[in-house]
Order: sequence, then C-alpha cells, then structure tokens
Amino acid sequence: MSKKIFIKTFGCQMNEYDSNRIADIAKKKDYVRTEDIKNIDCYVLNTCHIREKATEKVYHDIGRLKKNYKNKKKPIVLVTGCVAQAENEEMLKREPYIDAVVGPQAYHELPKILSKLKNNRKKINLTDFDVIQKFDKLNTIKNSDSNVSSFITIQEGCDKFCNFCVVPYTRGTEHSRSEKEIINEAKNLVSNGVKEITLLGQNVNAYNYSTSKRKIKLSDLIFELQDLKDLKRIRYTTSHPKDMTNDLIDCHKKVKKLMPFLHLPVQSGSNKILKNMNRKHTREEYLSTIRSLVKARPDITFSSDFIVGYPGETEKDFNDTLSLAKEVNFVNSFSFIYNPRPGTPASHLKEIDKETQKRRLIILQNLLEGIQIKENKKKVGKLKEALIENKMKNQTNYFGRIDNLTPVVVSNANEKDVGKIINVRIENYNRNTLFGVKENVESEVAA
Repeated sequence: MSKKIFIKTFGCQMNEYDSNRIADIAKKKDYVRTEDIKNIDCYVLNTCHIREKATEKVYHDIGRLKKNYKNKKKPIVLVTGCVAQAENEEMLKREPYIDAVVGPQAYHELPKILSKLKNNRKKINLTDFDVIQKFDKLNTIKNSDSNVSSFITIQEGCDKFCNFCVVPYTRGTEHSRSEKEIINEAKNLVSNGVKEITLLGQNVNAYNYSTSKRKIKLSDLIFELQDLKDLKRIRYTTSHPKDMTNDLIDCHKKVKKLMPFLHLPVQSGSNKILKNMNRKHTREEYLSTIRSLVKARPDITFSSDFIVGYPGETEKDFNDTLSLAKEVNFVNSFSFIYNPRPGTPASHLKEIDKETQKRRLIILQNLLEGIQIKENKKKVGKLKEALIENKMKNQTNYFGRIDNLTPVVVSNANEKDVGKIINVRIENYNRNTLFGVKENVESEVAA
C-alpha cells in the first residue's frame, strides 16, 4: 500500500531539482508525493542555508506540523539540504520531532533511512560528502519530471571560497557529472514532454569533465543539447564571472536554443569590496565580460545578485555598486543585506550598523525595481515569443515565460498551447510580470 510524502523546498533551483529527485527515490519505498499536508506518512523539509534566518524557518515549520498532528500519528520527519548539513547534531538535539538530518550529498540513501526509521525510531544523522556515489545512484532512477520546463544538476559544490559563502562547507568542493549521464537524463526529460532544460550548478560554468580522449566543458554540453529535436530552449545557472570563458560566450552567438539571458552574480560594484569578498574578479573584468556577451548576442539581458552592507563598505563602495547596476541595466536582480554565516571567514569581521545597511538596500532595490519596470514597459505593444508552461490555478489564464525568463500571463491561450512557443502581444505589465494575448504570426505580418 502506498504512503504519502510531503516535500517543502526552500531556496535555489538546485533544491527544487533535489526535491524532485527525492520524490523519485522515495517511490522505491512506495511513497507517493502529495501537496496535501493533512494526512501524510513522511514530511521532508529541503533546506537552504543562504537566506537569513534559514534555521529558524525550519523550526517554525516543524512547530506548525506538530500542532497539526497533535492528535494524529506522527509522520516521519526529515530535514534535508544545506541547513541539515551545517547544523545536523544541533538540530537533532534541539527538536526531538526530527527523525533524521540528511545532507545534500546523501539523499540517495533515502530508502535505507526510511526502512530504518520504520523499524526503529532512533535518530539518524547522514551528512557525508559522497557526491560521486550520490550521482551513481541517481543514474539508476529515472527523472520523472514532465513539466514543460525542467532542471538538470550537472555540477555541485564550489572551489571559489568567497568569504561570505557557506556553499563549500555544505555542498563541498566542485564535482562535475559525466557528459553521458547528463545527456541521457536530458533525453529522458524530453521524452517526458519537457521543452526547456536549465542546467544547474553552484558554479555551473565551472563544469569540467575529463575522459581519456577529451576535456568536456559547459559549452560542449550546450552544443550537444541543441541537437535534441524536441528541446526548444536551453538555459544555465548560476555562473561565476571568472568562469565565463570565450568558448561559452561564443555559445550565445552560435546556439539559437540558448536563451539570450544570463544570471551573473556580481555582489558588489566596488573593487575593494570584491577583493575583501574574495570574489576573484574586478569590476572592470565583470563589465568586460558583459560587453563580450552583448557583442556575441546583442539582445542578451542580465540579472544579478547583490550583497549590501558588507563589512567595510563605505558610501563610495556602495555608490560604485549603484553605478554598475545602472551601466548593466539588469532586467531582474536579487539584493540582500549582508548576513554573516557561521564558519565563514567574513563572519569574524566587524559588521556595519543595521540602519545603514537597510537604507542602502532600499536605495539599491528602488534603483533595480525602476530598471525592471522600465524594461517591462518597453515591451508593451511588442510581439514576444513565450513558452507556455501551464494553466494558472483557479484561473482561465495561462502562464509562460519569454526569452529573458520574465513571466507572462496570457488571457486567450488554451490547453493545446501548453508546451508550445506562441506569439504574445504584450498589453500590460507590472514589476514582475507581463500580460498579453496570443496572436498569430500572420496578423503581425499583416499589421
């Protein structure tokens, strides 16, 4: 008899991918994924350690779960992901309701964990760094994702060791999957009906897999993926500026299926702060890369990440960030106040006062939001190609994305449009979303 597993995902797209694979693995023990939390046998919190108060959010969620199951049989409770990796024993001690903590490199052991917990509720701490064994195991289990847009993790971990970042300590150093594994998974996803694939990695453009015959880079994967007939769009994220090599930039010129959009985190526009962060690139190098990408693909647009109020940041440093944002004209970005992560080199530095951090964040976010609104406004009246992903819940409208990932709500699409790239005339916009109607190419020509 099948059992129900509920998975809540925090954080990045890689965690979304991991959650889907956790669901695939759980099927081996007859667990079926559900979105209904009322009657479940297993509750999984797949966590992210990047955002502020990540650990507290876990305890708050479990607190709500305990209330819901106060008079019912307790489900098995698993905390997976980066918070589990970073705070494993502490979590088991602080919250007895947790049955197991499972690091991001160990969730392939889920069948064994579930069997042990079923027979003996002794707490389990499985936070080994064995990414090779993990991917070997995942290769034996088909990715069942059949959404129009899907993810494939091709690389995990990071060797950059930015002074503020916890990733090398929770995900380990860089490891790249084999070309064969990735292409096989892509073919499987396309056979499931997937039309768009995003290649994922903590430092995805550092992908590097060597065989006895050749060295394979991200650009090689992209060229191979373009040959999959029914695959319509290719993306990759997240990239590090230092690894934007000429061959990868050239891909944006030569591969039509590679979307003209790139998320390229800069974190700061100040050379002093970039050095203090150990980012391994300068402002000038970052802007040079942007110019090279625009030269290769003139319609390419960018998004980025910014950390505001990093230790030692002066008004001049902050103004350097503002000027960089204006120069690149990011169509979408994420900005955060610096929040120290235990165990990272920057956690020992003297912090800037919170009021200054908040003031600077508001200024930067207002600038970035203004750019985003302006860019969306430019699209009104234009015809844009949108990949339709699904019908929106409790609505007659359909949801899709244009080439730069901006969401678009289409009022007159239909079920036959799902999975297709259609022409949408943009009629309205807000900061995050475009609104439009499906239009035939013929009508555009006639106009």
